[in-house]
Amino acid sequence: MRIFEKSAVEMSRKSPSSSARRDGRRRPSPHGTCLLAVLVLTTACRLDMHVQPRQNPLSRSDFYADQRSARPPVEGTVARGDLRADTYFYTGKLGNNPGDVMPFPVTKEVLERGRERYDIFCAPCHSRVGDGNGFVPSRGFARRPPSYHIPRLQKAPLGYFYDVMTNGFGIMPDYASQISPEDRWNIVAYIRALQLSQNATANDVPSGQKIPSEPPKFREPGSGATLPILAPEKSEKESEMNKEGQK
Repeated sequence: MRIFEKSAVEMSRKSPSSSARRDGRRRPSPHGTCLLAVLVLTTACRLDMHVQPRQNPLSRSDFYADQRSARPPVEGTVARGDLRADTYFYTGKLGNNPGDVMPFPVTKEVLERGRERYDIFCAPCHSRVGDGNGFVPSRGFARRPPSYHIPRLQKAPLGYFYDVMTNGFGIMPDYASQISPEDRWNIVAYIRALQLSQNATANDVPSGQKIPSEPPKFREPGSGATLPILAPEKSEKESEMNKEGQK
């Protein structure tokens, strides 16, 4: 038995493929050494980029005399595009009172933009015609918004509506972050147009316009996925020729 043990030990010492040393410790593999070196270098690079010298916001720093890492802005500094020199445009007030003029001319494009923004942000509560019977109050809202067509709001200045949209009123939140100042004025113009349309008389209708107005004619009625397309308006000559042809 001892003869076999002695031969096995001698063969293990002479075998070049053996990874065991005479002292009983294993020899390090060259592949493992290379892999370990790559991991060490990669980890060191990541840590050097991951943990960089920096200061957290509002943290303490000994670099400045006031021990604040962040520098306060220079007095009088205004961000580009945020000067707001026209105080009426951004507040809707002349002094402490709301004004009753538009800061820019009201055109068809202004009213169309105002109607679009109104239908998105205001109609869910105030309804499409501004009577306060929107979808949200119909589902059990705590307080129904007032109608734009009551005497108090008919006499309200334009700046009042702008101020309410900017700062909120009662349980109505402000929309300063959702609606830009220009779009708020566009909505104001459209609200005034709604008030005029719901309380107009025959004397307010331009001469030559029929009451009620003729229904629109569509070139394509549209489907649930597409909008209807209006038919092009005919000129006076074409309408006269059609009348003569019918005779």
